[in-house]
Amino acid sequence: MAVEEDDFEKPLRALEKKIEEITGVPGAEDRADEIGRLQHRLGVLREEIYSRLTPWQQALVARHPKRPYTLDYINYLFTEFCELHGDRKYSDDPAIVCGFAFYKGTPVAVIGHQKGRDTREKVRRNFGMPRPEGYRKAMRVMEMAEKFQRPLFTFIDTPGAYPGKGAEERGQAEAIAVSLRAMARLSVPIIVTVTGEGGSGGALAIAVGDRVLMLEHAVYSVISPEGCAAILWSDQGKARDAARAMKITAPDLKQLEIIDEIVPEPPGGAQADPPRQAELLDGFLADHLEELRKVSPADRVEARYQKFRRMGKFGQAQFF
Repeated sequence: MAVEEDDFEKPLRALEKKIEEITGVPGAEDRADEIGRLQHRLGVLREEIYSRLTPWQQALVARHPKRPYTLDYINYLFTEFCELHGDRKYSDDPAIVCGFAFYKGTPVAVIGHQKGRDTREKVRRNFGMPRPEGYRKAMRVMEMAEKFQRPLFTFIDTPGAYPGKGAEERGQAEAIAVSLRAMARLSVPIIVTVTGEGGSGGALAIAVGDRVLMLEHAVYSVISPEGCAAILWSDQGKARDAARAMKITAPDLKQLEIIDEIVPEPPGGAQADPPRQAELLDGFLADHLEELRKVSPADRVEARYQKFRRMGKFGQAQFF
């Protein structure tokens, strides 16, 4: 059962392989009807599978290596992006990319986590896990965005902040805390989008926004399901149970008022059609930016403060 849950895309891969085998041989044009039927069946099956994913399967989709990352969204949605490097204190951190660009003619600031595609790039980007210098670099851009009154877009996709010895020695916790404080005080519009994994304080450090959007198959949690299972049950094999109990999916978080809106994904997830995913997200970003720009800076800061103060409500459990 566990294997089936982990490998829920197996039927899709089988169909895709069959289509490739037919289209890759001479005379494929004579089998156009058969290919069309298989492609239609693939689309229907993809929609069916992705409409009933478990929380654990959602986590697997959020980690899919072909999902679009921050640089992909920058390429699709923004123009004239100018990336800034370094925190002016220690070094540059490739796990976070940030800089300035134009969004529909409006000058904006962009910050986001960046994972790698191949092994070399994954190592260079530290698998999307920022070190303190990454957050301090992001704060440089935040301060400049505030100075020049540029709206800020952030894209969240990280397993969490890097927990290594060097990161701790250079003040990982302090960097995250200061970043949280900095974002809470910015007067410019801030729109956050959770595109993949939203892992713990490493995600929250650049996720204090006026609007928090979340892709349909993304996850957002205080710890990974495996980490939670290891702490509670000393067994990472119970990650599926942890994922269900932690309420990490977009519908759960929308109900808990942690996020503001769910951005739909194409059939098969964002990784199946990145350009279409960017197109879907574009409409949400434009609408929210227009709304936020109508609000005075002081009111935006107060509303953002109240938004995050309301989080964490709980009720008295009843036991019988």
